[in-house]
Amino acid sequence: MNLRVMVVLILNFEEYLNHKSGMVLVGKQLMKYFFYIALIFSTLVSAQVDPVKQDSTDVHYLYIEGDSIGVTSVELDEVILLPNLKFEDRDARIRYIILRRKTLKVYPYAKLASQRLEALQNRLNTLERKRDKKRYAKVIQKYIEDEFSAELKKLTKTEGQILVKLIHRQTGRTTFELIKELRSGWRAFWFNSTAKLFNISLKKEFSPINEEEDYLIEDILQRAFQNLQIERQRPAFNIDFYACVNKWSKPKTKD
Repeated sequence: MNLRVMVVLILNFEEYLNHKSGMVLVGKQLMKYFFYIALIFSTLVSAQVDPVKQDSTDVHYLYIEGDSIGVTSVELDEVILLPNLKFEDRDARIRYIILRRKTLKVYPYAKLASQRLEALQNRLNTLERKRDKKRYAKVIQKYIEDEFSAELKKLTKTEGQILVKLIHRQTGRTTFELIKELRSGWRAFWFNSTAKLFNISLKKEFSPINEEEDYLIEDILQRAFQNLQIERQRPAFNIDFYACVNKWSKPKTKD
């Protein structure tokens, strides 16, 4: 009952009592009580505080194609801003173009080696008996020697060296270490000694901050990733590309 209705009832009640001469005194007393009740009611109404409105901000969910679970945010891949290519002379530009062609040719092999190594490790972790692990390792060894090595024999000397570096980039281990894990230490030594005849070191690591050619290879990969020429695969270790750019983009001082 609101205040307005209650006041109207009091006035009507007063008018009614005026027609009843024998109940005037009692009626006036009751009217006072009604008046006090109305006053108290109005005080309570005016003293109420508006309730705090709940946050009604709508939550919007994003649904990624192929996934039925909604998410409120999407984590985006890091975008690297690549500098404009600058070459000292025509020969430097030609060397870069040749390096790009060879890098893009051998990168899929390095990526495949990384994937095979990860699959091998995951499979070995599920095997409990040493005999099963040894048997499975031999299957992988045979695959590498019969399938993978046949393709590697088609590479040139410089392509082979680039591949060794990229395998280290993708796996975090040198080719020598990987062969040693799959075969005996002697076989790894034999592979390394044979590779040295072609000026290839299987112990070579990928270090863009220390070697300019490795920096150019990383630059080639980053540009190919952004152009969707090859599928992106993160390196096994952190590479500060901008630190490499700052180091190798500075003009070389002549002695």
